[in-house]
Amino acid sequence: MIHLLPPLALRLALAFLLAAGLSMPATAGSDSPGDMVRIQVLPGWVTSDGHHIAALHLALAPGWKTYWRAPGDAGIPPAMDFHSAHNLASVSPIWPTPAVFTQNGMQTVGYADELVLPLMVVPQDATQPARLSGRIQIGICNTICVPVDFDLALDLPARGSDAQQAMIRAALADQPITAAQADVGKVTCALSPISDGLRLSVEIDMPSAGGTETVLVETSDPLVWVAETESARQGRTLSAVTELVHVSGQAFALDRSGLRMTVLGAERAVDIQGCTAN
Repeated sequence: MIHLLPPLALRLALAFLLAAGLSMPATAGSDSPGDMVRIQVLPGWVTSDGHHIAALHLALAPGWKTYWRAPGDAGIPPAMDFHSAHNLASVSPIWPTPAVFTQNGMQTVGYADELVLPLMVVPQDATQPARLSGRIQIGICNTICVPVDFDLALDLPARGSDAQQAMIRAALADQPITAAQADVGKVTCALSPISDGLRLSVEIDMPSAGGTETVLVETSDPLVWVAETESARQGRTLSAVTELVHVSGQAFALDRSGLRMTVLGAERAVDIQGCTAN
């Protein structure tokens, strides 16, 4: 049984939106959501180690967007539940580089127009057929936010068309590069208390990613909310400051090795894992 569910903070945010009347639940098969997003499963191909690369293809109507794994102030990330799958060990989304949007003073992170989200599917027994089956919930937003549920099913092994495979390969190539590939040096972080959590200050030794850089911060604890970062550069040093608050409102410990920083620039995006104390 495989579940990729949204963290509590995001479920609470969705509940708030629903209560406030700013979003409306719908299914992918109804007329209204079908006008906003078209969803397709791309079969992909079998890898040399017996794993399978598939993908979700979301084609969004003009003005609509969907969200990255860490969606920012007001977004809703995909929730994936593969409880009905057969001979399946794991399913791991491989996220393409997202964009940053600002609306009504809030920053969100995601994709406009289209998202091809590759999935690394690992069967329990690579010598036997497998079935990728479950339910996906995505959030799509324009002037309102709409949670859309849809069911998917794919018998493996399967092979997509050349055009579908090209779409998946393009999404895989659009991943952020690693810290080593980006010539990232020392990454340090300092913590200081605030009234309801912690202030996190990060310094990253790395060449510019181009233009105005945005640092997105994630923690390994899904119950810790991360505020929008303020980023600045001086020479090779990229600095970022944000605030962390536990959804319980209580004090919490932070695992520096579990921090993940994604630097978005005009020329490249960089995925950085962990930091050390100043």
